[in-house]
Amino acid sequence: MLTYPHFEPHFPRNEWTLPHVLEYQAVQRTDRPFLSWTDENPPLSYGEVNKRVNSLAHGLAAEGVGKGDYVVLYLPNCLEYILTWFALTKLGAVEVTVGDIQKGEFLARQLVASQSTRIITTPELAARIAEVEADVPLLETCYVIGTDDGATSFQRIRTKPFSVLQSGNTENPGIEVKPSDTAAVLYTSGTTGWAKGVVMPHSQVYFFSEEDVQLVGLTEDDVYMTGFPFFHGNAQFLTIYPCLIAGAHCVLYPRFSASDFFGRARRTGATVANLLGAVMSFIYDTPPSPDDRNHKIKRIYAAPLAFELADAFTDRFGPIEFVDGFGQTEISLAFMTPRGAKRPEGASGVLIDQFFDVRLADPETGEDVPEGQIGELLVRNKAPGIMCSEYLGLPEKTVETWRDLWFHTGDALRRDADGWYYFVDRVKDALRRRGENISSFEVESVVRTFPAVVECAVIGVKADEQAGEDEVKACVLLEEGETLDFAALIAWCDQNMPSFMVPRYVEVFKELPKTPSEKIKKKDLREMGVTPDTWDRQEAGVLLTKESARRS
Repeated sequence: MLTYPHFEPHFPRNEWTLPHVLEYQAVQRTDRPFLSWTDENPPLSYGEVNKRVNSLAHGLAAEGVGKGDYVVLYLPNCLEYILTWFALTKLGAVEVTVGDIQKGEFLARQLVASQSTRIITTPELAARIAEVEADVPLLETCYVIGTDDGATSFQRIRTKPFSVLQSGNTENPGIEVKPSDTAAVLYTSGTTGWAKGVVMPHSQVYFFSEEDVQLVGLTEDDVYMTGFPFFHGNAQFLTIYPCLIAGAHCVLYPRFSASDFFGRARRTGATVANLLGAVMSFIYDTPPSPDDRNHKIKRIYAAPLAFELADAFTDRFGPIEFVDGFGQTEISLAFMTPRGAKRPEGASGVLIDQFFDVRLADPETGEDVPEGQIGELLVRNKAPGIMCSEYLGLPEKTVETWRDLWFHTGDALRRDADGWYYFVDRVKDALRRRGENISSFEVESVVRTFPAVVECAVIGVKADEQAGEDEVKACVLLEEGETLDFAALIAWCDQNMPSFMVPRYVEVFKELPKTPSEKIKKKDLREMGVTPDTWDRQEAGVLLTKESARRS
């Protein structure tokens, strides 16, 4: 059975900390480019980044930040974000990522959970903190980027300008930081409830980043670009930290741009990039240009890859190699695609058996499912420190997730006879109709390719006894000014998926309910169920083809 080739990490296990890796690269690659803030600014070298980071670390220490302290970064994408993240690790302090999309109760809950007394933010975001100031009694000091006095509308919280952290001392603080020490807290998306803080040791953040180095074949000659949010793992340990490990050049942007994706690639000389979700189709939908192949991108980590678009994408933009992996913030990557392997359509990767044991189990009984059947992914690490430590402040949730000494991911996957693993759905989002298991993920991938559909979420709604456990409902968002031909959409689905998967219900939304991190809240959609605005193909008399009907 195929597994991922064994590999040797760039650094020995006792050196799996960001402070060590940065100090090492600052000596070995002093003058080589490391970080660029957009393509309009000159790159900062490894040596210069290390000096700026050390200066910030001493400034933070002078403000009382020490080993083990939790400090919140509540920032948009900016160079200060990366430098402060690195500086906190130099002190053995813990970076707590709170996305700049958070506000109101979502923001207050994450600030309270962090138990942090300090936060670094901007004047615009400080106004949001002021709105929930009374709900975050532990927060004492706010450092504000972009102001001379740090003044805000706080009633109690003390404010200071970020500039007070610029100490001028560029020497390494010399704090001992071990791989087992906590490095960061990253929050989950919160699609099924409130977001959970994932506590990650230095060893896991290093290992997760090392996996990306191996997956994309990153070297010091590569240029990796990203505009994805810095508070997400994709930017932190699937782009920026991998560049630090490999000695590569990383170009950072305020936000992702589909229209300028290859423009940025041309201007930076980027060789590697990442794509998330539907952004691959957004790039492809941009107007064709004579410069479409005028770039150096050779490899894209597409999570997940839109297989139905891959050939057309490379026909237009050139011979780009797509790689993929599957994991979670909690577990790192358990599966990756071996370089050069012929990947079956829909596969996420093969097991990294050098570092993980996995099972696919019935979520009700915990028993292993037969080969080819869908089961919940359970994961166990073979090496210490490559998975998360806990959920911050949630011991009961930690124990529940780690029950039977296996981490229960909540993701439904299947494995084929050759060892390829396929993501099917979140366990709670999977449907069952007339005895057939249905992946909402797979139905969505077809519906999204229908003209005029911008976004789609597929849910199960209660069915009558004869029809089975669930009926399939597609909740769609259309391009501005477009209307939906419901019968044509059903015909499209009928042509491109088994009949038992074809939605019975379709509803057009002006906007889909989302978490602050822009994940669709299917729980809310399920609670809505069938509404007066829901179109029903059975009531409309829209039939499937005879061939499909026979298959059903």
